[in-house]
Amino acid sequence: MRERITFVQKLGDSIDPSTLKVTDGVLSGPEVQAVLEDRLTIALDELPTELHTLLNSVHELHVRWVSPVAYEAVSPLLSRLPPGFHLFFTPARGDVDASDNLCPTLAHVFGDIACSTPADSFTPLQNDRFSHSSAFQYFQPLESLSHFIAYAQDQLCPPSDALCAARLNSLVLASSLDLSYDTISHTLKITALWPYQKQAVHAISWPELRTEVGVLSGEIPPNLEPHEVGLAGLLTVLGQDTKPSATMFAVPSRHRDAESKFSARFLEPTGTHPTLQIQLESNKPPSGGSYCSAHAYFTLPKSIFADKYQLADDLFLASKNLTALRYISQPVDLEAPEYVMKQWGSAVLLELSPPKSDKPQPWTTEVPLHLRYLAPSPGGYENIQVPYPAVFWACTAEEGTKFPTNPFERVNLGYDGLFGPRTVFWHVDPRPVSGSNRITNTIKVPVLDLDKAGWVNGVTAITVLVGFAWVAWKLAAVYVKSGYGSAPSSGTSSQIGDKKRQ
Repeated sequence: MRERITFVQKLGDSIDPSTLKVTDGVLSGPEVQAVLEDRLTIALDELPTELHTLLNSVHELHVRWVSPVAYEAVSPLLSRLPPGFHLFFTPARGDVDASDNLCPTLAHVFGDIACSTPADSFTPLQNDRFSHSSAFQYFQPLESLSHFIAYAQDQLCPPSDALCAARLNSLVLASSLDLSYDTISHTLKITALWPYQKQAVHAISWPELRTEVGVLSGEIPPNLEPHEVGLAGLLTVLGQDTKPSATMFAVPSRHRDAESKFSARFLEPTGTHPTLQIQLESNKPPSGGSYCSAHAYFTLPKSIFADKYQLADDLFLASKNLTALRYISQPVDLEAPEYVMKQWGSAVLLELSPPKSDKPQPWTTEVPLHLRYLAPSPGGYENIQVPYPAVFWACTAEEGTKFPTNPFERVNLGYDGLFGPRTVFWHVDPRPVSGSNRITNTIKVPVLDLDKAGWVNGVTAITVLVGFAWVAWKLAAVYVKSGYGSAPSSGTSSQIGDKKRQ
């Protein structure tokens, strides 16, 4: 078992090495303004039996939880996803039906996970162009990690270890949590990220746990390549080093900071066909030396969807400052109500069309969406949460550029598998609307009010009976007046006979 704790400061920040003390396997220091990343690497045989059994039945499994509360990130920890619970999954031997225990286990670990089986609830990912993506995807809004914290405390912390429980409780304030497993490494990597804020530099070594602590900041080392980011600072291996060691290095990074922001809101009134307006600060691509295009990646819960046929009209797209629908998960039923849908929803990748201008300027784009009918409920209204999309510029790196393994890089994000391996993602930071700290939008959806629906069944039955009686009365009146199947009158027969003789 290994742990890597990293405090990452912004470019130009630094810490005085003399303020860091290493005593009996404990590192202590002052508070620093930084992003905190804590990664735990656990071998398969060190996991609880439930997780060990589950992971033995999959080829790869990646869980990505993102907080609905806005947070600030720092290079190179810049990759973004819409807030909520994301899962990317490849079954062992390609047999999705062999992983029916996946959803119950996820519900036990994370709480309110609504999938039934991977075959019913997951959607296949596109991997015909690029093979570096998982086979299936699942998403749902998930407000917090409270259930996961309770599960981890029960499974990992001895009853008398208050420090272990306290460390897990700190996940309440985390911005994201990743769990990644693949059959090549046979290890589970658990990575938690806390936002850019005041962080106390403190770490403790544990028996049978190798703990490495880094206090790093952005740096520009000599001979830095355009596709690399530089870091410098202090590294300490607890239980081994008596003082921190200075370090400077560069790592290749596919995720960069576009140094701009965006916000998203639904235009009022929303109705049953709401329009999401995305407001961006700048139309200027972040990389002048390569081809760049702006994109928005959505993970839409099953209560709301995009119509791929509507988004195939070029003139309609141009009127909304959209270029094209580049990807939508399949299938997407355009008619089914939400309560009969088995699949989680849909993923959508839209290419945006910024206005052409020599000077940077703010601009907006609009995305038409459609609500499904929701199940009846008391009160006559239901609120649904729609996460902000991930907005980024996708830019091509120079020919021959390679992106080897980066210890801080996140992969299997859904959209990264839709682009080539030389694509660099310049992320636009989500900014909540005024008066909020959340990067989700709430829509109030009218539904059948169960409190007032008691008379509906009775009135419907009476209406049907009255309608049936009216139709029966009309049919009876016709029968009484002209009969049914009677022979023609004699006068009529005589006339027909005269015509034949003529």
